[in-house]
Amino acid sequence: MTDQTRRRFVRIAAATAAIGVAGCSESDGGDGAGGSDGDMTDAEGDMTDAEDGMSDMTETEDGMGDMTETEDRMMVEPTDPAEAPRASVDRFSEEAGTLLVRSEDNDLPGPDEPVDFDEGPFITTGYGPDGETVEYYNFDVQPTAPAPIYVLFREGEDEPVEGQLNIVGTIPGEDGYNDFWQVHHVTVPSEYEANTVTSAGQIMDGDYDIEATDTIKNCPIVPDGSTASERWGDGTADLVEGWYDGEVVSYFVFDADTLTSSSGSVPLSPIYVSFNTNPGEDGGGPASGFMTEDGSDQTHNVVATLPDDDAYSPLWMVNVYDNADFGEVSDLDSATDANVLATDAAHVNCPVVHRE
Repeated sequence: MTDQTRRRFVRIAAATAAIGVAGCSESDGGDGAGGSDGDMTDAEGDMTDAEDGMSDMTETEDGMGDMTETEDRMMVEPTDPAEAPRASVDRFSEEAGTLLVRSEDNDLPGPDEPVDFDEGPFITTGYGPDGETVEYYNFDVQPTAPAPIYVLFREGEDEPVEGQLNIVGTIPGEDGYNDFWQVHHVTVPSEYEANTVTSAGQIMDGDYDIEATDTIKNCPIVPDGSTASERWGDGTADLVEGWYDGEVVSYFVFDADTLTSSSGSVPLSPIYVSFNTNPGEDGGGPASGFMTEDGSDQTHNVVATLPDDDAYSPLWMVNVYDNADFGEVSDLDSATDANVLATDAAHVNCPVVHRE
């Protein structure tokens, strides 16, 4: 409230008090008709002042209303991503990680610290279905229910709004997060300016037409400055920016991993792995690390499909085989012949990015 408005409120309060005093005097009988007329005249004058004050207040309120409209217009102006704040991202917190959780026993990067996914334990060398050597990234356990990512289209246009960042409603560590995003098309008015909408909440509140597609993209959100240089095919390794709740996030895009939704879920493909210590034994399973050849990073983990295959999915259904069979496993046939100790043990996002 401005000083001018306060003064007008004070004037109104004073005038109202004067009216109340006059009424009390009148009810007390006063000094006769003449005194009553004088009090009434004074009260009427005060009341006129009050009405003037109320009129002034109305003008002020109108001004405040105009200011609110201006503020509303300011709120819907585009936001320059280069000047917007960045969301804090931590993939290795207890809330975000399952297999990759920061502790005193490891040196996993801290919150907002760039991650080099080209270094262990974030990249693994294994085998393809025919025994070819392959490499894949490790982005930890992910659910099969994709999260929505919103892509904006102007009414009557078939291409996304140029310059508009895509929008997500969750980040690692929050409920509903997934590296796998189901693409939703959002239709905005033809006069829409890029980056006016910067949050999922604005989309939900904006009465826009939203169409869920069957397309699922593998786009892990990571701290800005993170690197993962390998890609299958010609996909870019550059980070892409998006919006989350009015803040900018960075994510990788694995174009070779574009999937079609299977009944609203991310498709799965099998992978066969072995650990230094078998699950069920003391310190066994993922905590013991993948078994590798002596003096090498080569595991005998076998993926059942590759990105060129129709059935390929980077969300792997993990099957654990007995490490006693490690030396016998070198392709999909030998992996399925091994003694499998656990089936469908976890679903992990491990995009295959290289084949020798």
